Amino acid sequence: MSQKRSDRFDRRTVLKMSGATAIVALAGCTGDGEADMEDNTDDNMDDNTAADMDDNMDDEEVEFVLETISTGDPFADAKTAADHVEGSAKTLAGGFAAALGLDGDSDSEAAELRATLSGLLQEHVYLAGYTVDAAYSFGPESGEFELAAEALDTNSVALADVIGELAGDDNRDAFLSLWRDHIGFFVDYALAAAEDDDDGRKAALDDLDDYTDAAGGFFENITDGELPAETVTDHLDGHIDTLAAAIDSLAAGDASAFDDLKTAADHVVGGGGVLASGFAAALDLDGDTGSEASELRTNLATGLQEHVYLAGIAVKNAYAEGLDSGEFEAAAGTLDSNSVQLADAIGELAGDDNRDTFLSLWRDHIGFFVDYAVATAENDEQGQADAIRDLDGYTESAGGFFEDISAGELPADAVTDSLRDHITTLGGAIDSLDAAIN
Repeated sequence: MSQKRSDRFDRRTVLKMSGATAIVALAGCTGDGEADMEDNTDDNMDDNTAADMDDNMDDEEVEFVLETISTGDPFADAKTAADHVEGSAKTLAGGFAAALGLDGDSDSEAAELRATLSGLLQEHVYLAGYTVDAAYSFGPESGEFELAAEALDTNSVALADVIGELAGDDNRDAFLSLWRDHIGFFVDYALAAAEDDDDGRKAALDDLDDYTDAAGGFFENITDGELPAETVTDHLDGHIDTLAAAIDSLAAGDASAFDDLKTAADHVVGGGGVLASGFAAALDLDGDTGSEASELRTNLATGLQEHVYLAGIAVKNAYAEGLDSGEFEAAAGTLDSNSVQLADAIGELAGDDNRDTFLSLWRDHIGFFVDYAVATAENDEQGQADAIRDLDGYTESAGGFFEDISAGELPADAVTDSLRDHITTLGGAIDSLDAAIN
């Protein structure tokens, strides 16, 4: 990774706010227990005792119950963490479908295709947002921008590979060319937005409009009309409108930028369902993209993936702008809206009480990730180890919770193991963000 350090980024910004208050902000708490956390920080420890403890800790090797996995590339590591939770969603959906006798098969070809396309399209939006942010934060010639663009192109290739499996290698290559073109037009739009260049914006939008027409015809052709060109074009027009709005907000530094990016991501999740339905009909795939089990798998896959990418955005803004900044508060708010949506999905399956229990557990684990991020920025190995230990404890609680509400269809050990992988991969992405920014 480039060693260039932006003047905007300083490790000390992480220390503008206490770790306890940061947890309250990012975890979306309503204030219960906030005063207790603030009152209990240092009241019972005198300076000599604290110094003695620090000396003893320096002499001891810090032990981690789990080791994070980091390559030093924050964008590739975020994608790895996101890829992992798709598998978790498949497991959760299968368990709930069996426990509740949901209509359809979450493992069918049609359900697999819907979850895959919706997830990849959602990931496209978030990685596009990461790439635009890297251009604005580090510059379009920076190593950080190059790495973000590489992660985005990896997603493009994965999408093209899915199209190739459905429609052959020639159509794979044709799609990839079209898709990469439209990403280039969005880059043009982002650069124009940064300069407040209305003519440049319009030129980029004109190019994007031409792309939606070409893509509509492409999908109609390869599905023998099961995906009408007009339907595809309309969905892509919505993609252009919502992602352009998010780019405008990022360029202006608006507090709504992260909510706008989420809106753009939500839109394409629906588009993935439309595409999957058309291909399933054209190819007579096994299963039903619209079944309850299929919908659950897609909702869990995209909800969990979104958690990873929004967590990355929140940590990046904590490091770049400070934990007491408006940017961090806005990013934390968007992340918490995702948490509430996940809890609502659990509530629909297992009732309001279990919804609230899940939300409390989920917010706690986000708070522990904040602890880890703060400790990482401070080079505090003991703080990192403590946060990882708290996260590991969360995996045990969550495993038991899911086993209970699924009547044993989701064994606690399986859930716990999957969540431990979530910790090691997302923790690794945080490590890489720290290396890039601090």
